Amino acid sequence: MTEKNRHLLRVFTGNAHPALAREICEHLGVPLGQASIGRFPDGEVRLQILENVRGADVFVIQPTCQPVNDNLMELLILLDAFRRASAERITAVVPYYGYARQDRKDRPRVPISSKLVADLLTTAGSDRVLALDLHAGQIQGYFNIPVDHLYATPVTVDYFRRLRLKNLAVVSPDPGGVERARSFAKKMKAPLAIIDKRREDANVVEMFNVIGDVVGKTCLIVDDMIDTGGTLVRAAKALLDKGAEKVYACATHGVFAGDAVEKIRASQLQQVVTTNSIPLSSAGQKCPRIKVLSVARLLAEAIRSIHDETSVSRLFI
Repeated sequence: MTEKNRHLLRVFTGNAHPALAREICEHLGVPLGQASIGRFPDGEVRLQILENVRGADVFVIQPTCQPVNDNLMELLILLDAFRRASAERITAVVPYYGYARQDRKDRPRVPISSKLVADLLTTAGSDRVLALDLHAGQIQGYFNIPVDHLYATPVTVDYFRRLRLKNLAVVSPDPGGVERARSFAKKMKAPLAIIDKRREDANVVEMFNVIGDVVGKTCLIVDDMIDTGGTLVRAAKALLDKGAEKVYACATHGVFAGDAVEKIRASQLQQVVTTNSIPLSSAGQKCPRIKVLSVARLLAEAIRSIHDETSVSRLFI
């Protein structure tokens, strides 16, 4: 056993998703660390770690979901607090990595915000990062510290295998997601189709064509996130117009911004499956078309592997 293995495993969370953190701790068999996180009257984060963490192996669970900037700032301040409290190693567990869509300069005079977030996490005190289904895999290269990049595929594939959908075809909602959808299709032993679309502006999409045979098939749209729901609903309509019998959808991160839940409720989608990487809104909880799967066990096993310094690759299927 290495020196780090002898240090205590400690898990803490901010206010972004304490329910997920508690579930992870249940799988790990460790108590959730105690911290006081509030606000000063002007809105600044006020924080104190309520336990001794000197020499501990600390994992901070905090998806940077809505409100993105508040949750990101909380995470940065948590990391700084643990660094100053002499934790032996600090791992930022980020089930949902905000600003991931701004990963390159696709137009003049725009930032690469996902790189900025990587720099902030490192500067604040993170020694490594555990992320789930990054929007773009190259974000791992923005860090100069180790990044363990997990996929929710073991959870979602298991669910759809148990559904035993007949005559299944897996669909990528855009050419950029083909690699993800192809991997999913291979695991499901199903053919692959692609929706060709043109994005005129942010959150404004015009559909063009369905590439592949979907006539009479049960289609499963696979993506990394659902934001406003516009792309998803239009993709489902395009598939049905091309002769698909039924359409399901699957995405790791259910952002469900704006009126996304209402769009899904009014759509022809059979079911939209997401994970609890982000807490589901009250409107989402009331929508019968939305099914949430837990990634707590997956994240707990990754945390245990990192702490024990064993391979994380065993979690991939």
